[in-house]
Amino acid sequence: MKTRFSIILIIILSSIQLTAFGQRRSPARNADNAFERKQYTIAAERYKKAYKRVKKNPDERDRINYQIAECYRLTGLYKKAEPLYRRVVKSEFPKNKPIFYLHYADVLKAIGKYNAAIENYAKYAELAPDDPRGILGVESTKLVEQWIANPSRYEITLLKKVNSKESSYAAAWSASSFNEIIFTSNRAKSFGKEKDGLTGYKFTDLFISKYDRKNGWSEAEPLDEDEVVNTKASEGTPFINSTFNTMYFTRCKNDPKRRSGCQIMTSTRSGRMWAEPVPVEIQGIDTLDVVGQPTLDEGELVMYFATDRKGGFGQNDIWVTSRKSRKEKFGRPMNIGQQINTKGNERFPFLRNDTTLYFASDGHGGMGGLDIFVSTRDTSGNWGTPQNLKSPVNSTSDDFGIVFHPEDERGFFASNRNSNKGTDNLYYFIEPPVIFCINGTVINTNTLQHIAGVQVSLIGSDGSSINTRTNEKGFFQFGIEPDKADDESNRTLRKQIKKNTTYQIVIENPAFFTTADTVSTKGMEFSRVFTTDFRLDPMPEEPIVLPDILYDLGRWELKPQYEDSLQGLIETLQLNPNITIELAAHTDNRDTEEKNDILSQRRAQSVVDYLIIRGIDAERLVAKGYGERAPRTLYKDYIVGRTKLPTGTKLTEEYIDKLPSEAKETAHQLNRRTEFRVLRKDYVPKATESGDGQVAISINPDDNKVGFAQNREGLFVIRALVNSFTEDVTYDRTGETSVSPDKAIQMLKDGIITKDDFLGDDVDKILSAGNVANNAEFIIKEIRIANRTIKDVKVVVYRNLRHSFVIDQATLKKFGDFEFDTKAHKLIFK
Repeated sequence: MKTRFSIILIIILSSIQLTAFGQRRSPARNADNAFERKQYTIAAERYKKAYKRVKKNPDERDRINYQIAECYRLTGLYKKAEPLYRRVVKSEFPKNKPIFYLHYADVLKAIGKYNAAIENYAKYAELAPDDPRGILGVESTKLVEQWIANPSRYEITLLKKVNSKESSYAAAWSASSFNEIIFTSNRAKSFGKEKDGLTGYKFTDLFISKYDRKNGWSEAEPLDEDEVVNTKASEGTPFINSTFNTMYFTRCKNDPKRRSGCQIMTSTRSGRMWAEPVPVEIQGIDTLDVVGQPTLDEGELVMYFATDRKGGFGQNDIWVTSRKSRKEKFGRPMNIGQQINTKGNERFPFLRNDTTLYFASDGHGGMGGLDIFVSTRDTSGNWGTPQNLKSPVNSTSDDFGIVFHPEDERGFFASNRNSNKGTDNLYYFIEPPVIFCINGTVINTNTLQHIAGVQVSLIGSDGSSINTRTNEKGFFQFGIEPDKADDESNRTLRKQIKKNTTYQIVIENPAFFTTADTVSTKGMEFSRVFTTDFRLDPMPEEPIVLPDILYDLGRWELKPQYEDSLQGLIETLQLNPNITIELAAHTDNRDTEEKNDILSQRRAQSVVDYLIIRGIDAERLVAKGYGERAPRTLYKDYIVGRTKLPTGTKLTEEYIDKLPSEAKETAHQLNRRTEFRVLRKDYVPKATESGDGQVAISINPDDNKVGFAQNREGLFVIRALVNSFTEDVTYDRTGETSVSPDKAIQMLKDGIITKDDFLGDDVDKILSAGNVANNAEFIIKEIRIANRTIKDVKVVVYRNLRHSFVIDQATLKKFGDFEFDTKAHKLIFK
């Protein structure tokens, strides 16, 4: 931190009045004078000598300790400053100087003592309620550890060869190939022999470093050795225009015998040579003013810079000035306002794309010291609320001087983190591109062998579609693994999988049931490989038993709680539109054959009716009741108590009669079943409507309309995307948006929701042993129907819910005004 003040905004003023402390005749008078001139290194040494002469004056002793601590704080030596503040805080001194607590808190935060920092920020907020830095300090300090634990996507690299044991900061790209930078440094190769009273090092100059792929960044050399740009004065904080032929920078003359200021200079380049710099003329700014750190727009007609001139809001502020052409001088500068500037310091502005401003500040709250913030200007010219770039760009030390590549998310910034001497180092940063890869393996469920030549389709919610086939090992892949993305030969593959897109992976082979899965890149901030393996089920000749569907004694109506048992079949039919099936229902033998035939037919038909309601074409479904005439053959062993029902057993009436009572009931239950078998594989699906006039429900609607089905109660069943997963919801205008406990459990298993989405303090009690408590509440982050989306929807879990997922009128109204077109079977949002 110490080097920045000499270049930027160091004020060597003899005309400014000294503080009350400095005016007193005391052994520390010379130290006070040096402190007022911001020569903190010199001031610290003088205070130490003065301290020995005031041991019998406790008030002056406390003041000197505070001043030494301030010298260390202002030069980035936080660990040296902390014990001095700690010594003074026990005295009476801070009671008359509330700013003490703010500065002490800043130091405590910088060295990682967050709880103590919060206490002192709170104390300052109490004593200075009009200064927001106290409250901001409390709030931001509470977030520091969270920001460190959850860094942004930026990756940073210390430029070891570019840096030195002295300070290096404020870099600028200086070549169109972006393999060269010019930056500020006070290293030994700087011109002149005098040392800066602020830092104890030489005055700063401009240095240059170049990059090549083999050796990386080169060791830095002075920008010029002819004292054209670099002089005995301080030069630094360069800005270079988009054509790389004009440089703006700061020069501070640092005349020890007279008052001098800092000016913004400009120089043009011809080949490798820079012309004699000339001052940039700004109306109302003269050579005694302290201005610097320029950044300009694309046309070089608007310039932002830092200064502590009158009319500001705190210490150093960011100002702006403009001109009508490059040949004219800049007009009178204006402070850019309190949205950016605070009672603290705002410095090192960098304008990106003419509307985005990056800057360093210690007045907005942050991780410690100077933090880098970003704000965007809207079409009305107003700056938005500054956002902290967080870790790893920011740290508990000073972070500042950021500059970006004009197109890529990469560039440079400076920081004095990990520096015992408070010196600054340059860092390179890059936000690596987010690369996604989707791969997997396809195997035969029965044989567990890989299946080659299977068609794999990747269908995106953005309308994209890509196809591939599995190799001899059953492997498929879309996109490229992130660790291989840098290879230029993989440039096309890098773009296959896009951000904020939901993809359906469809696996197809004529001899197998088609299957599919869904992955989503929505909200993904980091690269990821999605590995999804598939097992394909061969299309069998024999019937496939469906999950248990139980009926009331002698009844055939499909109960709502067993509708979910058919979800797998519905998905199979949707994914395999070319097959037709027979739905077969079977009973046990404990009634007459005639009654069992009638009952089983009605039960089979109830399943078919439900599938039709769910949008399956009636022409693809055949209901068949077999009564008790087709006993079940077991394909695995069943153990009931001490009785074994072995594989291959046919559960005939004669066999069952010989079983013990417990095993006999199990055998009857196994005979009561619903099965399906494939009848055809060449069915041609209708484009729009099914045989009974029902409309197919669209999974990814592109407009304001979506199809619906109608159940036996006359309620409408609507297809929705719930947190990017497809779900059918039943509209009940008199009900409440709710789910059954079984549906809530299934949503948890499918990853649609997590335990963190549930409301209440004792989530473990709400979710216990595979159950969800009645009246539990949770939040669905996003529901999409047609082209409408709502967020943060509260859902209640009800035990006796007739339908697994209900949406009420108030919730549906949040999507917008709507109507149900019962003729076209469309839900239409107006």
